[in-house]
Amino acid sequence: MSKPPSANRGARLFADAAAESNAPAAAYRANIDGGSRGNPGPASYGVVIRDPRGEIVAKLKKYIGRMTNNVAEYYGLIAALDYAQSHGIRALRVESDSELLVRQMRGQYKVKSAELRPLFERSRKMSHAFASFKIEHVYREQNAEADALANEALDETSGAPPRTKPDTPAAKPQPPRSRKVRARFRNGVLVPLAPLDLPEGSEVELKIEPASKP
Repeated sequence: MSKPPSANRGARLFADAAAESNAPAAAYRANIDGGSRGNPGPASYGVVIRDPRGEIVAKLKKYIGRMTNNVAEYYGLIAALDYAQSHGIRALRVESDSELLVRQMRGQYKVKSAELRPLFERSRKMSHAFASFKIEHVYREQNAEADALANEALDETSGAPPRTKPDTPAAKPQPPRSRKVRARFRNGVLVPLAPLDLPEGSEVELKIEPASKP
């Protein structure tokens, strides 16, 4: 007769079910990122969601006020979970470059911060609603799109110009080039011997030379 599973083994499986269940091949993927300029300071999050074929189906970004980096990371996670639930997604794999968030969601780190605790509990509760959920740590380079969205949200709120490559600087205006113009003095008036086409208010420098004999 087979032995029933022990109580401890059942408890472990239940505790890890939300964060560690293996996402099937058809799972959607959400890349999330949150950031704060000042930590704490102006904060925002960015989320990129792809369907099972790898096509982007949603880009989310939002300024969330003055907060810390870690709080912003959790806001990004909650935004991804909320989008997935509201669109009937049943299998989700989340990728984040925040090792703290990932390890807390996987039960490897304790949540000691009072400001993170309610966000963590909300995230865990939402993750239980999926048939399959997995969260993984990725390097920042693999999370560039979500990072860019978070920065866009901050730039749009602060009024800063978008972060793009600078254009080639415009050439500095060159001072007018000097030239020689011949003129003849007649009846107390200096008469140019060629059209000058000078802007109104222009100043000229005269060089007086004796008239040549006929």
